[in-house]
Amino acid sequence: MQLLARKNTGFNLFMATMMIVLLFLTVSLHAETRITYKSAKTTSSYYQMAVQIAEAMKKGSNGNIIVTVEESQGSVQNVKEVAHRSGNYVFTTPPMLVKLALSGKKMFSDANPNYQKIRSLFTIPSLTMHLVVRKDSGVKTFQDLAGKKFLIGKGSFGAREAGKYIKMFGLEGKVKLVDVELNAAVPALKNRQIEGFATAGSYPAPNVLEAAAGTKIHILSMSDAQVAQTKRTKLVIPAGTYAGVDQDVTTTSLPVGAYTTTSMDDETAYLLTQTFWEQKKAMGKTGPWWNAVTLETLQTLGAKLHPGAIRYYKEINASIPQKLQ
Repeated sequence: MQLLARKNTGFNLFMATMMIVLLFLTVSLHAETRITYKSAKTTSSYYQMAVQIAEAMKKGSNGNIIVTVEESQGSVQNVKEVAHRSGNYVFTTPPMLVKLALSGKKMFSDANPNYQKIRSLFTIPSLTMHLVVRKDSGVKTFQDLAGKKFLIGKGSFGAREAGKYIKMFGLEGKVKLVDVELNAAVPALKNRQIEGFATAGSYPAPNVLEAAAGTKIHILSMSDAQVAQTKRTKLVIPAGTYAGVDQDVTTTSLPVGAYTTTSMDDETAYLLTQTFWEQKKAMGKTGPWWNAVTLETLQTLGAKLHPGAIRYYKEINASIPQKLQ
């Protein structure tokens, strides 16, 4: 009987220990929140930003928020994936595409009902147009691009925007557009296969930094009249941002935001938003593009804020535009 009692005591102790271990594992799994963050091409500044956000989220949450960054072919794809994504899906895109999705227009004419579930979280640095040329190409204005080989890439916002500007400024059919992907731009510029290329990314853009590191470059500047013609937001890239570019460059920009859907629970959206803003200053020390992101830019977002995000903004007494509530 004593032996049986000892065995039962030992078994009970073992079971109690196992229950504690299982409880600990359950709590740990529950505490860890996993986020999928759909970004951009790996060569873009936005992919670098996504990696910075992933690192900041992990640090700011003591490892409780784990962000997995996914490469994307562009902002349109990011929005379209809402149709079949669920859970903690976060994506970046300009607000105009969110508005088109919500209204079921143009590339979102399928009017998938999941588009109506899109909600805003926070803003990230704006898309900035860069029209880069070799300094020895003799190109100083848009009109000088006539007869020159110019690469704009395929399928991206930058490619569409550059194509629009070429047409808008009377250069359609006059510029020799090189039909290859944007990741070939810097080698082609250095090897003198092209006179220039267009790219859209927050400054300082990695591919422009790379180009300026090995080649003397010039970035085309727009007049106020040209900026107004594009119907985009005017932005000035400060002199000295890129090696050898010693004057301010006037160009255009497009706001970009981070979005999710109502499939994300309120607590996760709250923690994500809170951690982003609390870590933004630290991110700005290694990525200067973050310094241009302020609470005032919330007004540019293209969909109503997620309830979890609203909770955070109310806690810090941020001004929340009525259209986002």
